[in-house]
Amino acid sequence: MRLEDVAAVHEIERLSFQTPWPAHAFEQELKGNRLARYLVARAGERVVGFAGIWSMVDDAHVTTFGVHPDWRRQGIGRHLLLNLAELSLVIGARRMTLEVRASNHAAQALYRTFDFDIVGHRPGYYTDDGEDALIMTTPELDGPAMRGRIATERARLAG
Repeated sequence: MRLEDVAAVHEIERLSFQTPWPAHAFEQELKGNRLARYLVARAGERVVGFAGIWSMVDDAHVTTFGVHPDWRRQGIGRHLLLNLAELSLVIGARRMTLEVRASNHAAQALYRTFDFDIVGHRPGYYTDDGEDALIMTTPELDGPAMRGRIATERARLAG
C-alpha cells in the first residue's frame, strides 16, 4: 500500500465496516509504524481490496482486511490472505492471528481456508454494538501443514 492508495482503501473500509478506520490512521500506519505491513489488491489501476498485519514478537497479527463489495467472492480475499501468509513467513512470524466478528461467517470461512482455528473470544470487543470477537490463529507457518496449504493455494490461484 502506498500513501496515494489511502483514499481508495478508506472508501472500501467505509463500505465494509460499521466503525471504519479514519483515513489518517492508514496514513500514520504507513508513515510511522515500522511494525506494520499493508497490501492492496488491484483490478487494473483500481484498488479493490487491502489487508494489513503488525509484526508482534513472533506473530503476524492481521489488523485489517477488506474487499470492495463489488469485488467480493471473486478470489481477491484469498489472494490477499495468501500474500499475507507469505509476507508473514518473510518477516519471521511463527503464526498469524486475528479477531473477527462472531457474526461474520463469510470471513470466518475464508480464514478457515488458510487453516485458521478459533482459539478464544473477546466478549464485547466491538465498541459500536458490543459484539464479541472470535480469536483465530494459524498453525506454525513454517510447519509442513501450513507450507503445504500455502503451496496449494498458490497453485490453485495461479491456475
